[in-house]
Amino acid sequence: MIYGLYLSATGIMTNAYRQDVIANNLANADTTGFKRDIASFKQRLTEQQEGRRTGGWSDPDLEGLGGGTLVMPTRVDFEQGAIEQSGGPLDVAIEGGSFFAVDQGGQTRLTRDGRFQVNRDGFLVLPDGQKVLDDKLRPIALAADAPTTIDRSGQITQAGQVVARIGLFDVPDRAGLTKVGGNLLAYADPAQIRPASGTLHNGFLEGSNADPTTELTELMDAQRQLEANANMIRAQDATLQRLVNDVGKIS
Repeated sequence: MIYGLYLSATGIMTNAYRQDVIANNLANADTTGFKRDIASFKQRLTEQQEGRRTGGWSDPDLEGLGGGTLVMPTRVDFEQGAIEQSGGPLDVAIEGGSFFAVDQGGQTRLTRDGRFQVNRDGFLVLPDGQKVLDDKLRPIALAADAPTTIDRSGQITQAGQVVARIGLFDVPDRAGLTKVGGNLLAYADPAQIRPASGTLHNGFLEGSNADPTTELTELMDAQRQLEANANMIRAQDATLQRLVNDVGKIS
């Protein structure tokens, strides 16, 4: 293996992956309640440094070069997005670190998307049809034609009567939350989803926490690093070509 080519190749692969993550953030800069992803990497240690090489020769100088870069699991940035007025009578934004819970095909999912509406069966749902759950993890049934108010604690009142309370939940370890599409999050052990606190704002929605300016800056940085590694591969290829065709030629 030609070590320089290997190191440059890992740089290309990791920065190509980083570009994909940033591009997805940019595509969701206007998605309600979206939480940006952060691509993370680590240095790959050599076999000697990892302790897997027990014998044989090893060059201390080469060991110091490391083994390139490896992609680590993508992290989700749960920083609060901007809360903006929408005017929707059932729109709700969370101020704080908790989540709404919804039912997706019998599975409990978490989300920050508060674009609620009442479906034909009288249940409070997300735009894609997932039922919003109350503080007891039960679907919320509402009268479609009754005036509705939602207070800061999530209490829903219709025609002067309290009918339900929107549940707010969190998990012991947010690193265990994974995106499953549709702006929903799944937790490895749903039994550990627990009640949480937060302040709700009726008539408002939380925007994405992906800032286009920041994402574009990071995208350009990833492109420059990818190009630098590609240039290194071309330079090493030219050097090897000269080594084989000129230096190694029998005169």
